[in-house]
Amino acid sequence: MLPDYLAKAVPNPMGKRAPWYANTAPTYAGIFLWIAFYQQMAGGTLQHGGLALCLVALAVAGILSYALYYRVPAMLGMKTGFPLYVVGSSTFGTAGGYIMPGLLMGVLQIGWFAVGTFFAADYILRGMGMASKPGTLSFGIVCVLWGACMAFAGAKGVQYVSKIALFLNAIPLLMLLVVFFQTSGGVASYHVAAAQQNSFGAFTTMIAIVIGFFATAGAAGADFGMNARDERDVRWGGLVGITLAVMVAGGLPLLAVAGAHGSGLTQSWDFGEVVQAIGGPIASAMLFLFAIASIPAACFCAFIAGNSFNTMIPSVPRVSSTMAAGAVGVLLAITGVAANLIGFFTIVGASFGPIIGAMVADYLLSGRKWSGPREGVNLAGYIAWAVGFIVGILPLDVLPITLSPEMKSYVQPAVVYSFIVGLVVYYALAKAGMQSKSVAMPKAA
Repeated sequence: MLPDYLAKAVPNPMGKRAPWYANTAPTYAGIFLWIAFYQQMAGGTLQHGGLALCLVALAVAGILSYALYYRVPAMLGMKTGFPLYVVGSSTFGTAGGYIMPGLLMGVLQIGWFAVGTFFAADYILRGMGMASKPGTLSFGIVCVLWGACMAFAGAKGVQYVSKIALFLNAIPLLMLLVVFFQTSGGVASYHVAAAQQNSFGAFTTMIAIVIGFFATAGAAGADFGMNARDERDVRWGGLVGITLAVMVAGGLPLLAVAGAHGSGLTQSWDFGEVVQAIGGPIASAMLFLFAIASIPAACFCAFIAGNSFNTMIPSVPRVSSTMAAGAVGVLLAITGVAANLIGFFTIVGASFGPIIGAMVADYLLSGRKWSGPREGVNLAGYIAWAVGFIVGILPLDVLPITLSPEMKSYVQPAVVYSFIVGLVVYYALAKAGMQSKSVAMPKAA
């Protein structure tokens, strides 16, 4: 007997699919144009490495995001027409799929919702010329109002939000260009202070930031892939919406921050501070527009969280689960927990890196196709995830090995290592016979 989330799954027919430039590419690009992606990007990267180095690291991170984290989930979605929580049952089992990637995706979306709420409140208050500080009454009021509206829209009206998402995505791109041109005069004058120089650290931190941010969206490639017509849509949707978008949405803020430092406009590495330093009504308007442009991301985070909980726990109404998830996210935003982006990206990467690594191994072992759901809990998948998660989350200083300062900097992108560990461990355990037996899916009418 298959659980309902599998027994009632219906593949997306070819007639409802569309070309890459109508769905995958613009949606993924919108994710990277979200302020949460580049808000704090310059602090641990541009601060310690040259601009050229950071731009090269962005390109490498974009390629890795496409090739390692998106490609296989998207191909599985395209070939089967099923979303992530269905195709994931092959790697983690019919019962195991409830938790991974099912409920885990919903839990992490609460974190993303908190991040979006925090930065929306921050930019709204800055745009109004008010102090923005977590824990204050004004910050709490804005977080509650914003979070309640976005969670309700995600539960009830996400179909309407998606219709204006493409238009709203153009706003941050325009604002990034404006900020860049306002600060471009100082780009050539920017240089890294000798005392702060750390090329290895800057390069690897950039990779960790980008992939940590992208990890859950990469797994959701299955949901994008089920709307793709063929392999060409999967390929071009990813190359344009991920690799190119990473370079544009990450490169323009880096150039703007470098220009602001080079011209003496500000000494802050925070992109919001750079916008505010421009001054005048232009800065206030841009701060408001960045907040408005984050509406689609906030609504979709709430929608995905609610969809995950409702699919796996159908006895709880979608609106109730979505609003409850939103309330937790608002609380995390008000307290300032959501402000630690690097820490959150580390958790996300450590959680989903080995999930995708195990899925890639399963895909390769099955002859580059979906093998169907597996009985119960697939131990190969769970062990691979557990080992990969430990590698991704464990501080390298506590490992019983000696690393030079340079090597400690070099091994920062643990999200990449967690992916590799998940892939290798699953492959080895599957070869050792620890995969559950496959079970047949019901034939679609």
